[in-house]
Amino acid sequence: MIKLLADPLRAQLVDLLAQGPACTCHLVADTGAKQPNVSGHLRQLRDAGLVAAEPHGRFTYYRLLPEALEAAAAQLTELAARARTNAGSRREC
Repeated sequence: MIKLLADPLRAQLVDLLAQGPACTCHLVADTGAKQPNVSGHLRQLRDAGLVAAEPHGRFTYYRLLPEALEAAAAQLTELAARARTNAGSRREC
């Protein structure tokens, strides 16, 4: 998840989709990126389970899946809690 969102364009697409579903033409216009590039990033986000594609007439709309972001946030929160708990327990060599 972190690797996916580390890409600036993918992070921008996720931010735009947080505002509501959009088709590729909207995302191309909003980002200024080329359509094949936007489509490729959307495919990666869809394959990772962060975005759902929904056909609507001639267009495909993409929708952000908040559950996927919540699951990733929960994992990061749990990781931070473990790090905080174990910060003082050094492994001896």
